[in-house]
Amino acid sequence: MSTTTAPPKRFLGDAVIAWLATPVHSARIEIVRIAAPLAILGFLSSRIAHADEWLGDAGFRVPDLGRADYRQPLHLPTLPNGAAWALVVVLVASGLAVSAGLRARRAALVFAATTALVALADRLAAFSVSKLAPVVAIALATSACGARWSVDAWLARRASAKSEEAHEEKTASGAVRFFQVLLPVIYCASGIAKAKGDWLKHSHVLWTHLHDSYQTAVTVFLANLMPAFAWTVMQAITLAFEAFALLWFGWAKTRGAAVLWAVSMHAMIGLMFGPVRWFAMLMATLVVAAFLSDERLDHLDRWVAKLAAKVSGRASRPSKKRSRNRARRRSDRPSS
Repeated sequence: MSTTTAPPKRFLGDAVIAWLATPVHSARIEIVRIAAPLAILGFLSSRIAHADEWLGDAGFRVPDLGRADYRQPLHLPTLPNGAAWALVVVLVASGLAVSAGLRARRAALVFAATTALVALADRLAAFSVSKLAPVVAIALATSACGARWSVDAWLARRASAKSEEAHEEKTASGAVRFFQVLLPVIYCASGIAKAKGDWLKHSHVLWTHLHDSYQTAVTVFLANLMPAFAWTVMQAITLAFEAFALLWFGWAKTRGAAVLWAVSMHAMIGLMFGPVRWFAMLMATLVVAAFLSDERLDHLDRWVAKLAAKVSGRASRPSKKRSRNRARRRSDRPSS
């Protein structure tokens, strides 16, 4: 009589380690690398334009409280105006280098340091994007970002004469797993804060938000188009989505709907609440990169490959005018 041995028990820690060790689609980290720094720089652009008042000694700064306080974890003295402008130049240059994929990992370290510095230097101007920026940059610096869709990848292909398709389809998952945990935690914390606030007590909280100073032309249009109860329904769906985000993103059967709702929600936030558009862009970028299905990413891969082939074909194909000029020069040469 044959006996079968039971499979070894798999503990939760083993499953987590296997999940962390499983490679992920390499496009995920590249999406964050390209779009996240642009969203961060877009948010900081209004401050960068006035660097002398933001970081220098030309504007108001909160004085040193002289004691340990969570509202001022580190007091940084004002910079000379020239140093303030030099700092924002490094900030912008490193952010653009990350997005372009030019020495992406090293640039991400510089971007992390400069964004952390400016967030601590002026606590009154530090909001969600300011605080997320160093975290996102550190995650990029510890990843394999820049291996594709980047200036470095283009230079490497030119040097080794490799084709456009020569890239690794899978990459280490550490940074992507970090984003996959970070996003549901942020949503869940936001949902709990809303539930402890007024979102369960009053049915028109979202409706009142439409009448704030952040409103845009889209806000006015939709507020006049949709009945008030529709905003109550959206308020309830948003609260349920955020409070139970760990479930929606963690369960494969609901993950696609969660991605669709999250991207739609942030698109509406960006369109309807103007100053928050950069936060909406950053969050939507992280959602797409972290949770979009591999099949969709494969479609994006093929589209990028076709676009790159078309652009490179146009670059290498001589124009008709240039061809005619070359032919004319050859015909004008005296025959030997």
